[in-house]
Amino acid sequence: MITPVALGDGVGAAFTGRAGGVSGPPYDSLNLGGAVGDDSAAVLGNRRRAAEALGVDPGRTVFMRQVHGADVAFVTAPDVPGPVDAVVTTVPGLALAVLVADCAPVLLADPAAGVVGAAHSGRPGTAAGVVPALVKAMCERGADPARMTAAIGPAACGRCYEVPAEMRDEVAAVVPAAYATTSKGTPGLDIRAGVAAQLASAGVTAVGADPRCTIEDAGLFSYRREGRTGRFAGYVWLKEDA
Repeated sequence: MITPVALGDGVGAAFTGRAGGVSGPPYDSLNLGGAVGDDSAAVLGNRRRAAEALGVDPGRTVFMRQVHGADVAFVTAPDVPGPVDAVVTTVPGLALAVLVADCAPVLLADPAAGVVGAAHSGRPGTAAGVVPALVKAMCERGADPARMTAAIGPAACGRCYEVPAEMRDEVAAVVPAAYATTSKGTPGLDIRAGVAAQLASAGVTAVGADPRCTIEDAGLFSYRREGRTGRFAGYVWLKEDA
């Protein structure tokens, strides 16, 4: 259910999977998305289960209202002011969550500065630069890109993420590394490669990427594979006992 990620001393981070929850089909079973049509009680139950598995407080977890943009919010409490696609905190014990089902969940940390962040980077957000915007917002709170560590979570891979040629060209015009060709020889996008290139351009070189493709892996939710489905999440937080 949980795949831990190492982002440095004093930082907790992980990606959830699909199994281990209480939601019924088509959201089975650990759906953490509250705006996909699932029963709200089941979603809350799943969020509690995920928090318990991670060792964080479900009442101190930040879930964004994601809109595929590039806005970033600095948060000190679970409530997020308006729709955003990235959040930053310096508050120990406050967990940041990013919901996905093909888009890339991106987690960042500068343990020395005591700053962590999370971003939702799909096709529109990657083109808009949500991850570079997150790096900038973290720097405004004392972080240094040279000290940052990043984790790019499971996402639709370039072999599977088929798009019209015009869309590929549009994204590649601003993020060249996202240009891809699918296994069928059709135009595609590699969001993880694009995000990795954006991080490198911003000075973040300690970057790890989960190789799993959401479209290929039945243990993860995929909107492209299933349409109506749930969401898994990436979590990052500063440990209170660090």
